[in-house]
Amino acid sequence: MMLASAQDTPPAAPAEPLRIDLKSVLERAKAWSLGWQTAATDAALAREDRVQARASLLPALSYFNQYIYTQGNGTPSGVFVANDGVHVYNSWGDVHEDLSPGKRADYKRALAAEAAARAKQQVAARGLASTVVQNYYGLITATRRLASARQSLTEAEQFADITRKQETGGEAAHADVIKAELQVEQRRRDVQDAELNLEKARLALSVLLFPDIDQKFDVVDDLDTAVPLMAQDEFRTAALGHSPDVRAAEAMVAQEKWGAASARSGYLPSLSMDYWYGIDANQFATEDPEGHNRLGSSAQASLNIPVWNWGATRSKVRQAELKQHQAELELEVARRQLAADVSTIWKEADAARAQADSLRHSVELSRESLKLTLERYEAGEASALEVVDAQSTLVQARNAYDDGLVRYRVAVAGVQTMAGTL
Repeated sequence: MMLASAQDTPPAAPAEPLRIDLKSVLERAKAWSLGWQTAATDAALAREDRVQARASLLPALSYFNQYIYTQGNGTPSGVFVANDGVHVYNSWGDVHEDLSPGKRADYKRALAAEAAARAKQQVAARGLASTVVQNYYGLITATRRLASARQSLTEAEQFADITRKQETGGEAAHADVIKAELQVEQRRRDVQDAELNLEKARLALSVLLFPDIDQKFDVVDDLDTAVPLMAQDEFRTAALGHSPDVRAAEAMVAQEKWGAASARSGYLPSLSMDYWYGIDANQFATEDPEGHNRLGSSAQASLNIPVWNWGATRSKVRQAELKQHQAELELEVARRQLAADVSTIWKEADAARAQADSLRHSVELSRESLKLTLERYEAGEASALEVVDAQSTLVQARNAYDDGLVRYRVAVAGVQTMAGTL
């Protein structure tokens, strides 16, 4: 039996392009979006800050071990009297608790900061969704524009063929042929531009989805699928109740309020307590040679009363109050902006929905107009210029219809995003 050579081996079939819909695109984008990942990291960091702030309210346990050698000089304590011996061994557990009034305010501030970070993560997610939707339907638009440009080129070539036949039969002037050929050249340039725009749109979306921007993929064209628009009252209720921008602003106000409380705690006394249990002796043993116990406990309480620090505490309080005032202004702006967005976004979607049927009807009329104009031209009742104008009108109508569908889908996505259902 003879073995087949490498040249006889059939080439591997090219891999099918990945086909993804809008839901899959939104999920994929989160993995590669720097903005969303940064917001997620900030939320995780805020959570750890909250854990640390809570831990600072609770007693802390540590185990301390120390050996001190002092140069001997013939006395029991050695050269350094404070060391109480040539050899000093310290081994004890320490329970420490800081009862400063600012600790609780810092914990509450950390809670508010975590809430703000989580709300900002949702804001980032909505911003990412908006960008992805724009690029997703931008790619669909570019794909449809290319198909329309190719169809227009075919129509222009068919008309050019008709004019040449009419000229041969003596039924049309050579000027009609020139006009038709100029139209063909323009449509070819339109195809080239559409191909370039399609590649640019594909790359813009690929950057958001894949580590390799050369990844082959197709998106699902769902523009012709009916998508209902939620009722205006339902949208208003959902949008006003689920706005991460407002929640973030509210959390920032709470954060700055607790920050001011923490700053004011600088005027108050702070209390700390320690409890030690272990040994502090000249030998590492629980009993001395005479049998006395060296293992024992000790406690200490410290009260620190602030008296004067050259106005530093007052300055910190003033800073905190300014930050709180700014946060309150930003909250008010966020609420007003939300009210404006709720009023306009739904109306934008409703207007786009109302215009879709009109744009579809315009395409049908333009197609019928081109058909009738061609028939009139072949019958010698219309000029080549009228045919070219009818073809251009059809191109514009098709593109306007696609733009109208995209406008509606993007507006609906905006409504769903604000309502928290996308």
